[in-house]
Amino acid sequence: MVNLRGFLIGVKIASVQSAMDNLTAAAASGMRSRMESLDMLANNLANASAPGFKVDREFYSTYLAADTTEPPGAEAGSTMPVIERQWTDYSQGAITPTGNPLDIALKGKGFLVAISPTGPLLTRDGSFRMSSQGVLETTDGLKVRGQDGKPIQLDPSRQVEITLSGEVRQDGQTISQIDVVDIKDAHSLSKHGMNYYEFPSAGVTPATDSQFEPGSIEAANFQPAESAVRLVSVMRQFEMLQRAVSIGADMSRRVVDDVAKVTA
Repeated sequence: MVNLRGFLIGVKIASVQSAMDNLTAAAASGMRSRMESLDMLANNLANASAPGFKVDREFYSTYLAADTTEPPGAEAGSTMPVIERQWTDYSQGAITPTGNPLDIALKGKGFLVAISPTGPLLTRDGSFRMSSQGVLETTDGLKVRGQDGKPIQLDPSRQVEITLSGEVRQDGQTISQIDVVDIKDAHSLSKHGMNYYEFPSAGVTPATDSQFEPGSIEAANFQPAESAVRLVSVMRQFEMLQRAVSIGADMSRRVVDDVAKVTA
């Protein structure tokens, strides 16, 4: 004979167990998003001293599983927190004088153009140097592009001056003009290495609002205090979610024990 009371208790316990499973899954999803946040913060911290570096931030959303089958009026247990996408903050960094005549900082919008073996790349890092062949290049050895689309070739034996308008001069003569471009949609950029960006050629236009600051570099737009607070907050959230997973697993185990006792 069917034990109706035991059957009803079993159904109720199974319902509670399902809710606990959803809680555990949601907490685990939250832990994963917190781990991604930690990776992003670690990358920002690692590049805090890189000239022209732009920090990454996150945009959060929720994910609703397609196979959700909760009855009407029930709590939606398949909604999971996730990082929908990361985005780069292109706000201006502080301008720091260096006294190096080959350094250049940009104020306002725009990017410098470096020529790499795979094609042109954008950067805000204006800490330049001159190669032994007299080519103006970045600290990573990429050639700096002039407005004519060619590398800027200089005479290594002569003094170099970069003007407020971005002209590169030697002995009072203009050798080239540093190329500065703007991008229509900053979200179309993708990071390439530490401090460069790949870009769609169709979305690039000549920069009109950029200003040059010779003998200076743009520091990373990194806020140490903000990042420290953010790091502590993420760690605490991770610990709370980890505790929720542990509680959910413990409650599920107790539910199984209760079902065993009722049906025994």
